[in-house]
Amino acid sequence: QVQLVESGGGLVQAGDSLRLSCAASGRTVSSYSMAWFRQAPGKEREFVAAISWRGANQYYADSVKGRFTISRDNAKNTVYLQLNSLKTEDTAIYYCAAGLPKVGRSWYRSENEYDYWGQGTQVTVSS
Repeated sequence: QVQLVESGGGLVQAGDSLRLSCAASGRTVSSYSMAWFRQAPGKEREFVAAISWRGANQYYADSVKGRFTISRDNAKNTVYLQLNSLKTEDTAIYYCAAGLPKVGRSWYRSENEYDYWGQGTQVTVSS
């Protein structure tokens, strides 16, 4: 089993930055695809960013491309999401997810392909 714990959320103003962390425990996630999803009030959970198991490839939703950066430190069993130029529409609970390796796949966009989830961290952006 893998346990994921997110941290780093908070209340910020539009234009500010935040850095979210996702610490994994239970087993190493160095071979897992990792991702961040978010869920805004009254909306379904949506994909934000994913990173391949070696960290060589990153993938982003169009809404965050150029503003958010996903990274990972496999030595620390931790994944990060740097959020820059935050907008009010970025307000949501941000969830970290870990996906078991799949042959021929380095990342996954669908939340159904992720096997472990954290409890989430709240990001609130005020105008």
